[in-house]
Amino acid sequence: MASSTINRWLRPEVYPLFAAVGVAVGICGMQLVRNICINPEVRVSKETRAAGVLENFAEGEKYAEHSLRKFVRNRAPEIMPSINGFFTYPK
Repeated sequence: MASSTINRWLRPEVYPLFAAVGVAVGICGMQLVRNICINPEVRVSKETRAAGVLENFAEGEKYAEHSLRKFVRNRAPEIMPSINGFFTYPK
């Protein structure tokens, strides 16, 4: 019984599904760790939770305006601009 279940799920055509689910779980885990570690509104220790609502606008702005957002702010919203330009403006 156990070997038939393993043979059913470990076929080569199932590997892309495992990869897609693995990438999705990795992205979710990365976002959770990012929020727990550097989000100014998340306080894990008891001492920082007792402080109540803090008005730390500079830290919140630093968290929201991270380097990736600054990098893509002035770029065109295209994934592959050279291919898009090739099909949009043929010679």
